[in-house]
Amino acid sequence: MDGSLIIVGIAVALFTGVNNGGSSIGASFGPAVGSGIVGYRMAGILMTGAVLAGGLIVGPNVVDTLGHKFVSAEHMSLPAAIGVLLFTSAGILFGNLRGVSVSTSETAVGAVAGLGAALGVLNWKTLAIVITWWLVSPLIALAISALIGRYYYQRLTSALQLNSESRKPIARIAVVVIACYMGFSAGASNVANAVAPLVGAGELDMTSGILMGALAMGVGGFIFGPYTMRTVGTGITDLSTEGALIAMVIAATIITVLSYAGIPVSLAVTAITCVIGMGWGRQLAEQAEQKADGGNPGNNNGQVRFSRATTARIILTWTGSPVIAFAPAYAVFALAHAAGLI
Repeated sequence: MDGSLIIVGIAVALFTGVNNGGSSIGASFGPAVGSGIVGYRMAGILMTGAVLAGGLIVGPNVVDTLGHKFVSAEHMSLPAAIGVLLFTSAGILFGNLRGVSVSTSETAVGAVAGLGAALGVLNWKTLAIVITWWLVSPLIALAISALIGRYYYQRLTSALQLNSESRKPIARIAVVVIACYMGFSAGASNVANAVAPLVGAGELDMTSGILMGALAMGVGGFIFGPYTMRTVGTGITDLSTEGALIAMVIAATIITVLSYAGIPVSLAVTAITCVIGMGWGRQLAEQAEQKADGGNPGNNNGQVRFSRATTARIILTWTGSPVIAFAPAYAVFALAHAAGLI
């Protein structure tokens, strides 16, 4: 029975990794694809290598947090780990089917928290610390990107001139390198979502688990990437090359630092918040300029810098995914515990 269960566990972990990859590639390569610099297929190839590097170098810190610090090892049995992965996948799949890069980390934590709360063994202090960073990291990303979009975007665009013919090759290389940096941060943060429960249950060692999770994420990037990359790259705001670079650098740096600290914070939320902030800041700058010229500050000459409808849909999905993971996880694990199954 244990042999069959571990096969089921690995299959569910792979499925979770595939869904993770579909969501993460949108946040990582969406701006680059939206700017027309790389295609969907090349983005998937680059994403796979970058995720593997991030998972191996930084990922163990997040695996340790998600696999051991919310629920101790003695309570993370193999059946419980499989259940956590199933509920995590359900939440992420919900977002992928809507073409939105959901918070894979928040969904995974929601499923683990559902287990811990149902068994009465959840480490509430760890949960409080992580939730605090969930709130702080997108606010930091929004503030920095909006500030740049409002006051420095035009200056940076004029100074860099990355869309000029002479600098286009440099711009393409820079955006691809930074997109890979985003993929690295995705591996550091999100590989844990697919394998941490099995590592916490003692069924996989750290290295083999990360390798398996990273490859599954690469497959997911090819399957779901065209949908989530399209939403991030073009559905929220029209990004120039400079905007794509700035958004990716801000997001990747925040996520890499927090992943190194073992905090499973969301790459998707942070990255898309940077895109939203950039579009918002640019719109405010244009309105201020029109007002100064005596024009109508509400008229952007037909150009929409910030799509409220797409942003509202994304926020709704972000909010729904952790709830979809936590609520049924808590109910099912509570019933299983009462029946003596876990």
